[in-house]
Amino acid sequence: MDWPHDPDGEQGSEGRRVYGHAVIAKKVDDEEDFPLVVDEFVEEFGDDPIRIDYETVVPLREIFEHVEASEFEDIVSMHQGVGKAMRDNDLWFYEGADQFTRTR
Repeated sequence: MDWPHDPDGEQGSEGRRVYGHAVIAKKVDDEEDFPLVVDEFVEEFGDDPIRIDYETVVPLREIFEHVEASEFEDIVSMHQGVGKAMRDNDLWFYEGADQFTRTR
C-alpha cells in the first residue's frame, strides 16, 4: 500500500520499535483530544499505517472498523475499546495478552 508516511519512520512505528496500540496512542493528546469522536478521529488518521507486528502493517481505519464505541470520554476508555477490538479481531501481536486482560 502507498502509505501517507513511512510506517517505520518517526510518524509511524519509530523504526519498528513501537507497535499497534502505542502507535495509535501517539496520535492523541490525553488532555486536549477528549472526549474523542471516533468518526472524526478515523477521518483524520484512517489511512495512517499501524504496525501490528514485525511483518504486518494495516491502516488505522481497519482497526477502528471493529471499535464499538462512537466516542471515548478519556484515554483509558480509548485504550480499553481499541484493545478489545484488536484482541477480538487478531490484530493483537503480544503473546500471552489474554493473561492480562478480562473479557467483558
